[in-house]
Amino acid sequence: MVSLLSAHGYDPGPTQRPLLVGALCGVAAAIPAVGILWLFGSILVEARILHLGVTATLAAGFATMAMAGAIYGRAFGRAANDKRGGWLFGMAYAFSLWAAGAVFVLPIASGGDAPAGIAAVGVFVSLLVWGFGLGLLVPIVQPHLHEGLETGSKVAAVGPRAAAPDKQRDPRRPGSKQKS
Repeated sequence: MVSLLSAHGYDPGPTQRPLLVGALCGVAAAIPAVGILWLFGSILVEARILHLGVTATLAAGFATMAMAGAIYGRAFGRAANDKRGGWLFGMAYAFSLWAAGAVFVLPIASGGDAPAGIAAVGVFVSLLVWGFGLGLLVPIVQPHLHEGLETGSKVAAVGPRAAAPDKQRDPRRPGSKQKS
């Protein structure tokens, strides 16, 4: 495990919502990325390759970035909340999305077509900007979407129920009562 994660663990706590935070931040980070796609003319090339209109391409792109953000939140766990290194994690993740999506999946899905020239540069830069924004936003948004103590303490994974599980619920535990 990475030494940076050794103090607090890797997995998000049960009151954190990494999928929701990642999805929201993924959509928010896509806004400046779309501006870059427009600036380089990449959005028109992508729409042509996908045989969609520009609006449908943008809608599909925002949905994809929401899913990618949710995956980022879950995959990076607590590291996604790092205020000092989150931007770097986000950019590294976006680079891997570019390598997998724009370079590998898009040509397969479109019958061999892929952005080239300035449009390809625009796709690359827009994904790096998206990753940078995602990495900056997650540590800012995460504290605001934590589950409250009242509802969080009722979850079986935290609070008294996690420390002292009900003996009746665990028949494998020695001395526990079996439900009849």
